[in-house]
Amino acid sequence: MDQPNNLSLEQQFKLTVIRNKLVKLNTHESRSYLHLTLQYMLIKENIIKFLVKRQRII
Repeated sequence: MDQPNNLSLEQQFKLTVIRNKLVKLNTHESRSYLHLTLQYMLIKENIIKFLVKRQRII
């Protein structure tokens, strides 16, 4: 049975590709990438919250 918090094979592959790219970055580039990634995650979280909230109204 699949656990909802487990990564799919495709997600694992993407994670490995990103990890390999990060190894080549310097500290400043890594921090910038981290900042951008966190920003996107927060935006995604806000979109999900909005959609769930909207779904309850309808």
